[in-house]
Amino acid sequence: MDVIVRRWALDTGSSVPPFEQIRLRILDLAASGGLAVGAKLPPVRSLAASLGVAANTVARSYRELEQAGIVVTAGRSGTAVASGGDVIGAQVAEAAESYAAVVRALGIPGPKALAIVSAALERGTVR
Repeated sequence: MDVIVRRWALDTGSSVPPFEQIRLRILDLAASGGLAVGAKLPPVRSLAASLGVAANTVARSYRELEQAGIVVTAGRSGTAVASGGDVIGAQVAEAAESYAAVVRALGIPGPKALAIVSAALERGTVR
């Protein structure tokens, strides 16, 4: 568990909900190798107590990670990092969702938004 909470705490002033902060932390650790394939995650209640949140908050994070294929849950055996989880794909999907939200908020048409992404990929840099 200490790898999840080591040098990290929930940002209570953030507009990002706690369940999402926890989900992103675990996703980042899995992508960077900080949590190896097969590594067990702490029990929901234990992590919730360490972070000072409700157990349902952690449970939601775990559920969403499981739906994305990043972790597997095996009842009383607990939750572990999945071997087949597409961590990079999940991160790219997360970035795409964020970009799409900004594009919608700015009222940019889809084709123009896609052209902006294509141009950024061709340049090899993202601003």
